Amino acid sequence: MWQVYIKELIELLRDKKTLFFIIALPLVIFPVIFGFMGFLGAKAAISHSEKQVRYVIVNADAAPDFAEVLFYHNDFEYIDLPLTDEASYRQAIQSDKVDMVIVVDDNFASRNATAQPSTWQLFYNGANIIAGSRLKFDDALQRYVERLQQQQWQQFGVDLNTFEVFKQPIDIEEYDTADDRESLGEKIGGFIPYLLIPLCLTGAMYPAIDLGAGEKERGTIETLLLTPTSRFSLVMGKFLCIFTTAIMTAVITLLSMLLWSFIVGNVMSVAEVENVLSAISITDFIMVLLLLMPICAIFAALLLAISIYASSYKEAQNYMGPLTILVIFPVIVGMTPGIVLNNTWALVPVANVALAMKELLKGTMDYALLVPIFLSTGVFAVASICFCVYWFNKESVLFR
Repeated sequence: MWQVYIKELIELLRDKKTLFFIIALPLVIFPVIFGFMGFLGAKAAISHSEKQVRYVIVNADAAPDFAEVLFYHNDFEYIDLPLTDEASYRQAIQSDKVDMVIVVDDNFASRNATAQPSTWQLFYNGANIIAGSRLKFDDALQRYVERLQQQQWQQFGVDLNTFEVFKQPIDIEEYDTADDRESLGEKIGGFIPYLLIPLCLTGAMYPAIDLGAGEKERGTIETLLLTPTSRFSLVMGKFLCIFTTAIMTAVITLLSMLLWSFIVGNVMSVAEVENVLSAISITDFIMVLLLLMPICAIFAALLLAISIYASSYKEAQNYMGPLTILVIFPVIVGMTPGIVLNNTWALVPVANVALAMKELLKGTMDYALLVPIFLSTGVFAVASICFCVYWFNKESVLFR
């Protein structure tokens, strides 16, 4: 078995494609891609926040003070367009002539004088979330409404101090009991399994295709079966080789995360990242790696079984595609708000590991739940390996 394992491992290490998926992808390419995406996102957000909102105000004479507020506001740019009805408002926004159309109530002045509510209409493109046109308008309107409220209260003989009490009768002092680690772990803790677990699957997939379907396509499977090595040793040697590549992918990805987190936290002096990194112990990282081991064993056994069944590279890739989708669904559980690790979720393979990683990164892990997690994933891993051995011993599968 070990001779088969070493022989297959040496052959895989000679394959540049396998080395790319195991080493280069998690170590260099993913951090560069995520960093570039973050840079582009931040640049787009800054650009849009500095962009002025082009607006048209209809019936401006009914609220000249508000029209003046917008006209001299740095975030708004007045556009002189003759808009008459709702169709023209929508057309002006869709043709990108303006970002927003504000329709003031004709009777606003008289309603305001008698302290009656007034309805204004606001037209804008809500799909452009980053631009934040609505937020800028709400900020300007809130200041104007507050000024109107002050005027109305003064008409009733109420001074400004009393007005402030009426406006905000209760002040809330917020005390967040979550530390930096728990807050950051809640935000990114679900994303880490979403990256790690599919990477383990990818790291096992290409070696599995080569060691199963590849042997068939090259015509070497018959030669391998004629050797004095038992079929159990052959399949276990191949399984261990695939398992090793999956674990190596996980280890290199974790080391890559540590390296880039250290660079961001210490070299770039990002205090929040530095504090969180110092709070996470090496034991937590080892625990994350241990959680991934039975998952990698399940992936390795299932992928090898699929590859043994397939008669070519292309057929194996077609069969493995749905497996990728099946893995993504339970991983998404870790990113779903409101779902926490409990006795029930601890028994669901893949999802339990994703939730446990999130709890470990937050520093709120209930270590008693590790027992059902390892038991459930271990049972699935042993069952997968047994099925793979049984599958490899079937002549109808090997020579189909």
